[in-house]
Amino acid sequence: MPVPPSPHRVVVLALPGLLPFELGIPHRIFGLARDSGGRRLYEIVTCATAPGPVRTDADFAVQVEHGPEALATADTVVVPASYELGPVYEEGRLPAELAAALAHIRPGTRLVSICTGGYVLAAAGFLDGRPATTHWSSAEHFQRLFPKVRVDADVLFVDDGDVLTSAGVAAGIDLCLHLVRRDHGTGVANEVARRTVVPPHRDGGQAQYIARPLPQAGTHTTTAARAWALAHLHEPIQLRDLAEKEAMSVRTFTRRFRDEVGVSPGQWLVQQRVERARHLLESTDLPVDRVARDAGFGTAQSLRTHLMSMIGVTPTSYRRTFRVTGTESVSGG
Repeated sequence: MPVPPSPHRVVVLALPGLLPFELGIPHRIFGLARDSGGRRLYEIVTCATAPGPVRTDADFAVQVEHGPEALATADTVVVPASYELGPVYEEGRLPAELAAALAHIRPGTRLVSICTGGYVLAAAGFLDGRPATTHWSSAEHFQRLFPKVRVDADVLFVDDGDVLTSAGVAAGIDLCLHLVRRDHGTGVANEVARRTVVPPHRDGGQAQYIARPLPQAGTHTTTAARAWALAHLHEPIQLRDLAEKEAMSVRTFTRRFRDEVGVSPGQWLVQQRVERARHLLESTDLPVDRVARDAGFGTAQSLRTHLMSMIGVTPTSYRRTFRVTGTESVSGG
């Protein structure tokens, strides 16, 4: 009987001034991921630049047992936000202790930041020439401090292959779920989302902050139209169909939809159809033509185009990766 692969090792770097909530995100999301036999798919370890208590932005510290040597054992390193980055935040420079800690990271290790944790990756040079994001309120400062980084302040997270960055707080959950989905498929990621009671998928390109007032009580929203669309993804859906469900003009519906969801109705429909197709490819033996029709793409070529655009693989390759157990890794997991 073949020996199952070792769990993907995630090492979380706890820095002084860290936000306890964000420190806990990788442990919660990756820690809940299991294969069909109940085996843990990730091993999560917390380390610091030196073992011992680490200050948080709350009225307590966390006791960290592992020192920076743990970074050398990581398949993925996660750097959560900190409010005490000192020269990293003020000058874009790593202090000696932090630079020495990051030097333990092996080439090829996947790097992930949550919120202002991206400052650490940028100061270390890991983001030079790459697209990245951070919390919207820090984006302008981040870009001035690190001009070599291509900052996008309008997205929840950026996946640039082996380096991924996210906006603040909840966007860190979205990014970690995205990684579970990328590593092990939608089935595993959706189960983690159900266990965590969070939405199973928010696309990284969704706006992270919408400066709009909340709708007045009694104002129509687009919730019913979205629910109807999810139940009719296999059918042709026009923008006017969605607007009619809310008794709105197309123009009003489009504006309100973007205000509520962060993307256009058309972008949202494509995202939902790709998610439906991924689920069908993982969980059924339906021919690709049938998967395309049931997901609302109409043809296998249309499905192929959209799947390649969003996740970079063909339907056949995606099924081959995830169909047998739903837990095979596509990124070293």
